[in-house]
Amino acid sequence: MIRLFQPTLGNDELSSIAEVFADQWPGVGPRVKEFEQAFATYVGAEAEQLLSVTSCTEGLFQSVAALELTPSDEVIMPTISFIGAAHAVRAVGATLRLVDVDPATLNPRTEDIKRAVNSRTKAILLLHFGGRLDWIDDIAELAKERKIVLIEDSACALGGKQKGLAYGMFGEIGVWSFDSMKLLVTGDGGMIRVRDEFLRRKIFDRVHLGGIMPGLEGAFEGNARWWEVNPNNWGRMSFMNDLTAAIGFAQLQRIDTFLQRRKQVARIYDQAFASVPWILLRSSTTDESVPYFYWLQTDATVRDRLAYYLRDHGIYTTFRYWPLHRTDLYRDKGCYPGADIAANTTLLLPVHQNLSNSDITRIIDAVAAFRP
Repeated sequence: MIRLFQPTLGNDELSSIAEVFADQWPGVGPRVKEFEQAFATYVGAEAEQLLSVTSCTEGLFQSVAALELTPSDEVIMPTISFIGAAHAVRAVGATLRLVDVDPATLNPRTEDIKRAVNSRTKAILLLHFGGRLDWIDDIAELAKERKIVLIEDSACALGGKQKGLAYGMFGEIGVWSFDSMKLLVTGDGGMIRVRDEFLRRKIFDRVHLGGIMPGLEGAFEGNARWWEVNPNNWGRMSFMNDLTAAIGFAQLQRIDTFLQRRKQVARIYDQAFASVPWILLRSSTTDESVPYFYWLQTDATVRDRLAYYLRDHGIYTTFRYWPLHRTDLYRDKGCYPGADIAANTTLLLPVHQNLSNSDITRIIDAVAAFRP
């Protein structure tokens, strides 16, 4: 079976893990800081604005919680979003306000968000579907004008940019994912970037058990009874460790190679599917985007049959993210025609960097042989 996602792991990552084992300390240590600093350089951030965490979902939960929202406060999200982001909003008791998306890009348009903004809007939480959001700068400007916190769920967009600025750097908060389906893999893990110093300190303290950072420092700083603790806030153990950070650092050295191959695969698809008459739309690739997803759109009567056909020929495809307004937890009476069209017609193809040339040919041939 050709997988939709496939990480690239090898001797570089094994060597990094071996070094951690040799140190006999897999917990929080110098490799965490090294990874955070290297990641900051890669995305063009200041190192002190970054904090690695156990997952992107945890980063979203921590980020939303730090805003200290009330049930009367609203957070705008596109209905096509990762469900964990919606959970982060509901967990603090805030009101989730869903908006529609463009059926071709599967991202919310600036006008979709403008219509949803009101006096209760405190935050906008945006997914960058498939690795790009071409008008993120317009949305960021809108958020700034209205004094709304923009949180970028950049889980799918590492390596992508808009007008030279990395995704995750437009909003007040940016969050990335390093789980096993992402471009950069640490097994599980994530990164938070926070621009405002006060908000940053609130999030960082909560990640580190209310300001308590594990370590031996207290014993050597003149504290007579360094084992006593006095947390300044509630929190939980959400920080990354040296084992996962070492893998992340090794992955970061190879990420541009991963990106280059993904773009190459996407462009081969572009050429192969351009003349297929029953494919209504295919995702497009630019120099600044990262093809985290590659999708085809067909007539709604064709999409499911194509998915079954490819599965039966050993090619796994899917659609994500299922619209929140179609789930029992987040169902509402709103109208989301763009998202409904996208959900009924879109199919994601494998586009990861481990696809061989024969894999790509097999996928293209299977699509070409399908009879709608």
